[in-house]
Amino acid sequence: MESTGIIIVAGGSGSRAGGARPKQFRVLGGMPVLARTINTFAAALPGAEIVAVLPEQHIGFWKNLSARFDVAEHKIVAGGAERFHSVRNGLAALTSDPGLIAVQDGVRPLGSIAMIRRVAEAAARHGAAVPVVEPVDSFRETDADEAGNVASHIVDRRFLRIVQTPQIFRADILRRAYEAEYRAEFTDDASVVEAIGQTVCLAEGERENLKLTTPGDFVVAEALIAAREEAENEEETTDAEHV
Repeated sequence: MESTGIIIVAGGSGSRAGGARPKQFRVLGGMPVLARTINTFAAALPGAEIVAVLPEQHIGFWKNLSARFDVAEHKIVAGGAERFHSVRNGLAALTSDPGLIAVQDGVRPLGSIAMIRRVAEAAARHGAAVPVVEPVDSFRETDADEAGNVASHIVDRRFLRIVQTPQIFRADILRRAYEAEYRAEFTDDASVVEAIGQTVCLAEGERENLKLTTPGDFVVAEALIAAREEAENEEETTDAEHV
């Protein structure tokens, strides 16, 4: 697989998740969320340069917190006013010359190694790839007339996909895309890349690849981690019995 640079964007305040500290620093299953994310990418893409983009006021806090855990090597850089600017700062901080660049939400710690590699392989083939899953809920689109009356109509979910991260791109494509000026419609990296005419490939994501946003998300994440650890322990026990 091509060499990859990894930008992990963890610049949010995390106010919707509750608690006294930003959600990327909360401990999940015995380890900070951001540490879990970093370690998963280090395992999936060995030798990759990792840049964590943090709020400038929390960089010192993270250095002290991460020193208490076994966290893979990474560089830290301050974020910007919008996610767009944070990714741009992360791009500038990469010192290697990777063929691919992955951009990951710091608060998505549960994606699998297999999924990360799957998206990277798609990006290497097509130039740009994002993981997606099919929605299970129904959707309605709202419309308001001049009088402020709101109507709605059903949207066919068969044509919708939920977009996740990591979003991975050929390095030259992503760098060229981020030479643009910020626009409000740039909601993720794929939207920035599409603005220069690049087609984005859809790769298979994972429902467990949660973006931790609310207190309930943390409850689900703890349960998923406990279930994974239990399954791993059972597998190790079974292997030992067959030795």
